[in-house]
Amino acid sequence: MTDLRVATFRAGDLLLAVDINRVQEVVHSPSITPVPLADPCVTGLFNLRGQIVTAIDARRRLGLPERSPGERIANFIIPSHGTPMSLVVDCEGDVIDVEGDPLEVPQTVDRAIRSIVTGVHELDGSLVLLIDADHMLVAGAG
Repeated sequence: MTDLRVATFRAGDLLLAVDINRVQEVVHSPSITPVPLADPCVTGLFNLRGQIVTAIDARRRLGLPERSPGERIANFIIPSHGTPMSLVVDCEGDVIDVEGDPLEVPQTVDRAIRSIVTGVHELDGSLVLLIDADHMLVAGAG
């Protein structure tokens, strides 16, 4: 039996979560500079108080449909292997406590999504997919 505090967010129709201890902060509307010839998952780079942060789009990483131009986004700043990275999501959710052992990831979930999910929990009739942040932040790994 495990108890875990997670930060939730949405990417497309998915409700995802990451261990709250991994999230440095959430940033809205940074000025992102595109990177020519970068992996399609890489939205670009931005400056966060003197640190260059690579932004990885959660929708692209998971093979989900693109968001409409101008749609609001949130950037979850998650240090990965000592480097600040940004996970670009549709919107941030609540910080919640998940209790008990995670459920098995359903086989109906797409392979690209299953590859980054470490467990599934039920929350108010919805499934919350817990992700491996380090694996999620690797461009081209899907």
